[in-house]
Amino acid sequence: MGHPGAHSVVDATSSTAGTPQALDASQAASTPPEATKEVFRWVPIRSLSERHRPRVLAHLLSLEPHDRYLRFGYAASDTQIGRYVDLLDFHRDEVFGVFNRRLELIAMAHLAYMTDIPAERNMAEFGVSVITKARGRGYGARLFDHAVLHARNRHVDTMIIHALSENSAMLRIARNAGATVVREGGDSEARLKLPPETLVSHIEALVEGQAAELDYQLKSGVHHVDTLLSMFAEIRDGVAKVRKSTIE
Repeated sequence: MGHPGAHSVVDATSSTAGTPQALDASQAASTPPEATKEVFRWVPIRSLSERHRPRVLAHLLSLEPHDRYLRFGYAASDTQIGRYVDLLDFHRDEVFGVFNRRLELIAMAHLAYMTDIPAERNMAEFGVSVITKARGRGYGARLFDHAVLHARNRHVDTMIIHALSENSAMLRIARNAGATVVREGGDSEARLKLPPETLVSHIEALVEGQAAELDYQLKSGVHHVDTLLSMFAEIRDGVAKVRKSTIE
């Protein structure tokens, strides 16, 4: 179990599979500085484990109704989302996330390896979601690239994405990566053939993982300091109130 869900909800920023490529001269000349900067912006994507299950649940429950519909292909209730999160298999599959400075999970992806099906053991299914306030930053595209890299290193040769046909953002990411998209009424299926793993792909995944872990630990340290400062402020205010009441 622990299927990534039939569909995904992402922002509309496009993607290319693997590491984003540099713009050529003609593109750079016609591209605003802000867009050029966006292409090279690094996003710390951390691998999630069993201990992050509550954060995954909080993230998915925070999705607005329409986003839940796009992510799961139906109007998922809190109970159905809870069941999905309970069935996540962090040992078989891979779950990735992007955290903000407050350690809130603002974007996540589920890469489900189809090892239980002999004919599809070299395939993996991708599902992704991004909360509303974090849209337009390319997190969906970056998570897709990250999943492609990890899938290659796990000997996967085909990435599968199921999406509602109205989910143009997800389908755009798949098409830009070179996937073949087949539409059947309200549903679409994208299949992307992946290149084989290389020494470079393994080194890239290792470096990205270590950098993301360092970023997470730094954010965690800042978060703990902010929490302590808030506690001290509350204690100070409490002491001040006691002194004032005593004087009065």
